Amino acid sequence: MTADAATGFNTRLWRRFVQIALPYWQSPERWRSRGLLALLIVLLLGQTAFNVWFNHETGEFTSALAARDADRFWASILRYTLILLAAVPIYALYYYVRDTLGLRWRRWLTQHFLERYFHQRAYYRLNAMAGIDNPDQRIAEDINSFTQQSLYFSMIVLGAVIQLMAFASVLWAISPGLVYFLLGYAVFSTVFTATVFGRPLIGLNYRQLQREADFRFNLVRVREHAEPIAFHHGEMREMSALQRIFAALYANYQQVLRWQFKLNLFQYTHSFLTIVLPSVIIANQVLSGALEVGSAIQAAGAFAAILSALTVIVEHFEGLSRFSAGVDRLHAFAQALDSQAELDAPEQPPATHIRTVHGFELSLVGLTVFTPNREHLLARDVTLTVHPGAGLVIVGPSGAGKSSLLRVLAGLWNTGTGDIVRPAEPDMLFLPQTPYLPLGDLRCQLLYPNTEREISDEELAQWLERVNLPTLAARFGGLGATLDWAKVLSVGEQQRLAFARALLAKPRYLLLDESTSALDAANEERLYSQLAGLSITPISISHRATVLAYHQQVLELPGDGRWSLHPARGYRWP
Repeated sequence: MTADAATGFNTRLWRRFVQIALPYWQSPERWRSRGLLALLIVLLLGQTAFNVWFNHETGEFTSALAARDADRFWASILRYTLILLAAVPIYALYYYVRDTLGLRWRRWLTQHFLERYFHQRAYYRLNAMAGIDNPDQRIAEDINSFTQQSLYFSMIVLGAVIQLMAFASVLWAISPGLVYFLLGYAVFSTVFTATVFGRPLIGLNYRQLQREADFRFNLVRVREHAEPIAFHHGEMREMSALQRIFAALYANYQQVLRWQFKLNLFQYTHSFLTIVLPSVIIANQVLSGALEVGSAIQAAGAFAAILSALTVIVEHFEGLSRFSAGVDRLHAFAQALDSQAELDAPEQPPATHIRTVHGFELSLVGLTVFTPNREHLLARDVTLTVHPGAGLVIVGPSGAGKSSLLRVLAGLWNTGTGDIVRPAEPDMLFLPQTPYLPLGDLRCQLLYPNTEREISDEELAQWLERVNLPTLAARFGGLGATLDWAKVLSVGEQQRLAFARALLAKPRYLLLDESTSALDAANEERLYSQLAGLSITPISISHRATVLAYHQQVLELPGDGRWSLHPARGYRWP
């Protein structure tokens, strides 16, 4: 990579950094945050001032020792001690303010990304996007790293500028030659580091973050699916898959270590040279008596401080490369969220996506449905109306698009053309085959997602009884019991519990995707028979002819885009 390419890369990285960082500093929290930042800069100035004083007194008592001047030595030690007592609180407060600001920034940025992640179900749609791996890690870890490292490196750069200004005059007064040498040496080492180590290390660190996240994700997946893995005796298969993922992680990290080794060779050579170079350059002046030994010590200290300021990129390049990789991951995530928001923009042409209009009844008008990437046609020009109380059963072979059509009705998919007229969200409820049981107590399972509703324990117990779970609360210690419900309940119990949740919500339309598949005929009849009394119209996918009794229409999807509508009475199950 040439120096011009490195500069372009840094410019690109800077733009991405600003796009992520700027909203926080323009948010309603900006005044408090800017106040903390101003305090941080004041403390940084204080640190630099104390560094200059420490450097001066170090040279002073060294010269006093060389001159065997006891009074001068102890006076310098006293001043050094007083400076130390004043400096310690400044240094401690600096780190406290920096980390507090970083924590506040992380809180705001996490909330900002979470709002975008859940807006218009972006979290659901991102699953179909290639290239956006592990959004959970980007929100939990990459944001934390971004805020902390942003302040860390910003203060390092600002401190370098302040340090340069503070020590330049000290060094110029001692040896102008050292200043000229410093400038040339700093330019060479910085350009060399960016040119040779820039792109390889940043790319490798980006892949390392991705592979570490993949490994953690698959470990969590094994824990969450422990029972089916055990039933299938899939331990060797899962272990083999994890070993392959870790092998990729290991191989990439080996490359990281090789490049870090080369970088460390250069960095340590650079560091050790800075110890001896100032002494070599001013040796003749000290040996001839033109400079005191203490002045040489001051020159060495000022030289090291200025060189550190000028070569800040060289000294922190390893951390900067990891930080750059994190910025790239967050930027890619933010772009993906923006692209999902654009899909839902009101100016989106209706001819390219299914349009949803709110109304009292559920109607499909010229509805053509594709899979999300438009690779397969599921249904063409479907037109029908499901009147309240007149349920609809969707039938067809596996893969014909039955569940996909329910996803379209639920508003999860919009790839296709045509219109859907449907009630607003509270009056349309989707009940999948495998119910979602969130973290929380038994009351939460019944009321989700509106868990703040005030419903008495007695009434909740009655709903549990209506779905044939009369002893469920008593078995686990009451409605306040908090367990991993997906593990302690059978699939049939989970389906009945989810059905109780749906009955409690009383939507106008209930979309059931084989939601009673784990139940016997008696329990299935018990659940379906309660819908009409609550004015809930079912739209069901089922492989059982018994559900026809609770619906008036049958939509048949053969799987080639065609469709046909039949009365449920007298329909012959395929």
